[in-house]
Amino acid sequence: MWFQVSNFNTLPITDRVTFHAQTLWLFTFSDLKTIVIPNTIFGIINALAASFYGIPSPGTDPIWRLPLVFLWIWANLLPFAINNQRTPLSIIEDLANKPWRPIPQGRISPGQAKVLMLCLYAATPLISTLLAGGLRQSVALIFLGTWYNNFDGADGHPIMRNAINALGYICFASGAMEVSLASPLPINFSGSGSGSGLLQWLGIIAGIIITTVHTQDMYDQEGDALRGRRTLPIVVGDACARWITALSMAIWGICCPTFWGAGPGSMAFIVSFGFAITVVIRTLMYRDVPNDKLTFLVWNIWVSTVFILPICSPSRRV
Repeated sequence: MWFQVSNFNTLPITDRVTFHAQTLWLFTFSDLKTIVIPNTIFGIINALAASFYGIPSPGTDPIWRLPLVFLWIWANLLPFAINNQRTPLSIIEDLANKPWRPIPQGRISPGQAKVLMLCLYAATPLISTLLAGGLRQSVALIFLGTWYNNFDGADGHPIMRNAINALGYICFASGAMEVSLASPLPINFSGSGSGSGLLQWLGIIAGIIITTVHTQDMYDQEGDALRGRRTLPIVVGDACARWITALSMAIWGICCPTFWGAGPGSMAFIVSFGFAITVVIRTLMYRDVPNDKLTFLVWNIWVSTVFILPICSPSRRV
């Protein structure tokens, strides 16, 4: 374990910096496909489509702000991931399932991870301020992450678990869009005017997460049961959870492109619906751990295609 190696501080500074950077990266590695990549796509694409929502176009091309969007998402994900991985039960689970993570590897102790997490939670609002976007979302993510990891949000009930996941996802997506635009989003709850269409789109995204995010729980039922975690497949049973996922995916596979005015013959509809149906088929037909992991990967690809719909189907203005 590195913190027990007496000569660690005598190593060249480049080696120590590389070691610590890799440690931070490993905390978030398994969430790159779930959080970082899809929400980076959402932030950039929806900033490019800002005029569709009645939001003024940014003064600079959002593409040039892509590294800043990636940084904001990753910086806000990191303390959540550390909090999620530092508890005794998480460490035991990771020793069996993800021994490459920093704490099971001995790269950092649980106590050191807690201090790092608190420092990062204090830093994320400042990072959001410097990046000119995502401040409200950073504060909300601190609250949601604490609820999820420290107050039984992840383990108590599947509906609560999925709802917190949905709220967190919306924070990451809308925060990424703000960083892309370099300005706060004008969210209008009146149902009309600037930002009202974006609110509808974010509501659809939240619906997707609440009804399908448990795809990630299908392959980890054994570990979740050992921890006493009440995920959807554990509470309602494997078969019922699969049918809930399949029916929800079929509905969203049609509703999402339709929301953006993409008809059944359009490429946007075909691609989005095609990935959705692939998840449906795989969820119902392939029911072992390796296949469930692959199905979850396809689900993440589908989510990313959904996030691209605003510029693939510009016939609809919301």
